[in-house]
Amino acid sequence: MATYDIERYLNIRSAYGASIGPDGDRLSFLMNTTGTPQVWTLEDAQSWPEQRTFYDERVTFATWSSERHELAFGMDEGGNERAQLFRLDADTGEITNLTAMPDAKHRWGGWSHDGERIAFTSNRRDEAVFDVYVQDRDTVGDDAELVYEGDGWLTLSGWHPDDTQLLVSQAYSNFDQDLYTLEIETGDITHLTPHEGDVRYQSAAWAPDGNGIYLVTDDGADTLYLAYLDYESRELAVVADGGEWNIDGIALDDDTGRFVYSRNVDGYTELTVGQLVGDDPTAFETFPDPSLPGGISGGVSFGPEGSTFACSTTGDAVNTNVFLVDVETGEAQQWTLAPTAGIPSKTFQSSELVHVESFDGLEVPGFLTLPDDRPSSTDDGLPVIVDIHGGPESQRRPSFSSVKQYFLNRGYAYFEPNVRGSSGYGSEYASLDDVEKRMDSVRDIAACVDWLGDHDAIDPDRIVAMGGSYGGFMVLASLTEYPDLWAAGVDVVGIANFVTFLENTGDWRRELREAEYGSLEDDREFLESISPINTIEAIEAPLFVLHGENDPRVPVGEAEQVVEAAREQGVPVRKLIFEDEGHGFSKLENRIEAYSEIAAFLDEYV
Repeated sequence: MATYDIERYLNIRSAYGASIGPDGDRLSFLMNTTGTPQVWTLEDAQSWPEQRTFYDERVTFATWSSERHELAFGMDEGGNERAQLFRLDADTGEITNLTAMPDAKHRWGGWSHDGERIAFTSNRRDEAVFDVYVQDRDTVGDDAELVYEGDGWLTLSGWHPDDTQLLVSQAYSNFDQDLYTLEIETGDITHLTPHEGDVRYQSAAWAPDGNGIYLVTDDGADTLYLAYLDYESRELAVVADGGEWNIDGIALDDDTGRFVYSRNVDGYTELTVGQLVGDDPTAFETFPDPSLPGGISGGVSFGPEGSTFACSTTGDAVNTNVFLVDVETGEAQQWTLAPTAGIPSKTFQSSELVHVESFDGLEVPGFLTLPDDRPSSTDDGLPVIVDIHGGPESQRRPSFSSVKQYFLNRGYAYFEPNVRGSSGYGSEYASLDDVEKRMDSVRDIAACVDWLGDHDAIDPDRIVAMGGSYGGFMVLASLTEYPDLWAAGVDVVGIANFVTFLENTGDWRRELREAEYGSLEDDREFLESISPINTIEAIEAPLFVLHGENDPRVPVGEAEQVVEAAREQGVPVRKLIFEDEGHGFSKLENRIEAYSEIAAFLDEYV
């Protein structure tokens, strides 16, 4: 089989984040052809796309106004996550910076139905909290109206159908939220979801008549289900139950009552397309399932009159592209042609879903991918990369990864576990690593390594730990808790010391992260006990640490201190810091350098 270098793999493109224009004749999407995601538009399926933004920085979203040929989009600088909001006139190409306050974060809240205003939340007033703002489409900066002063992490879920109210979500943790309605003219706010304990209220959308809200919640259940919340009575009614699996979210066209909701079945996506019928807000009819490749779909955007919707789809062996789906027939047409850099798609390898029994009998799901050329039983076996996701409330799913395909092409096996604490498997599973149970998830990794060591295709002496963000902590903890298991470790923007991480992370994030990890005030001793920096004397495997200088989530000091401490132990250590990146690497030239260096590091030590 032909081999390709990392630059070729990282030039495999992704098209996603689709939005259908107000007349249904244009599609916008994000694509990373230039090395960072930019806004592109199409007028016909698989026609030549037109690039609409030309920045060195990443564009994070783009969405059409419902009334004009104009797009709102977001962009930060150097990975600092202090996103600004912009308006792009699609006819003239003129771009206006609507917020123009680079020291503040701005979180998009949507266009009003008449297209005259936008809404967003921002931490302009106090870096630690988010307030609600409404702004005319043709004004900038200080002209935004502060309509509500928040006291925590606020996001917006959309405008009421008559544009008089906003739907507001307040997050206390990733597994505990509240919903409110906000009267724009008066600033009056109404609490819709009083509750005890942790309850998720997510993916909220106004009903077409404005008398209720559709959302997904685990109120009274272990997994998320689709529900209707009556605005007046506050009663919650089940619309669709996902059974043992989560219903991840709903996209609702509030003109027609047509909707798409997604069910997460062991990491794979099942889409249900339907339409609300009659006076019962829980009654609906369904349409045929859409015919989409890859196994993972999302990012739904309805076109005019709800006749079609756009979504992105991907899979292990399918790079991400945008499809348009006919609602009534389920027929899907691929609109974008994100290129594969000349690498034949038939060379991409698919994963196998496996389950590993952990130390306490818990079944840990994961995805194992083997390269095409497997060694015979007489060979020593394959080296394997154990790629650990961040979050920790995240989930590894069988979506396309150019990095994974690159290492498979180089002869590595690839294993992606969803240890306890991962989302996608119910609230109980997600809570199994909370605070004092944190290290149980590291024990899951050890169990996975034992399982891999017994696999007939794997060389147990060549197992690599790699992960980013919280996954970087998992790498460091695995290397220090179980030093004999590993041939090498790769820590990307990882946490080395929970105390210094919480002290130095962005002010707006601290409370949310303390809800997961424990607080500096109450749990400092415990946080110190589980921090890999304090057990670094146990490390034996060579270590590569990569970070972004501008990281607002896990400050670069985490990398500096673990590199210094590991070197003092005599461990071979490499360090690579990117001055123009934040929490991860978004620029193509930096990604090429990072993964070229990782490959060279693994070639030397594995």
